[in-house]
Amino acid sequence: MPDIVVRHIDDQMAERIKSLARERRWSINEVILHALRHGLGLGPGDAFSEMLIEPGDIAHLTGAWDASEQAAFQEALAALAQASPGSLAAVSRRDTTAEDAL
Repeated sequence: MPDIVVRHIDDQMAERIKSLARERRWSINEVILHALRHGLGLGPGDAFSEMLIEPGDIAHLTGAWDASEQAAFQEALAALAQASPGSLAAVSRRDTTAEDAL
C-alpha cells in the first residue's frame, strides 16, 4: 500500500483533524483516510476495509486506552487539579510510613 505525503495543510484543517481524532478516539491517519475515502465518494462503510481493521483497533497495539480507562484518567487528573499540594504530600508521607511498618 503506497504512502502519500500531503503538504501545506492549513492550521484550521490540522486542528479539525486532531479534534476529530480525539472525539472518535482514532489516530490522525485514520481520520485522514476516512475523510479522503468519503471525499472521493468511496463511501463511509468502506473506510477501513483495505486495512481490515476497525477505527481505533490498531491503537490497542500501541498501548492506547479504551474509553473507560481514558475517563478514569481524566477523573483522576481533575481530582489532582483540585487537591492542594500540602494534602498530597501528607497522604504520600502517611503511605510511606504505613509501608515501612510492614
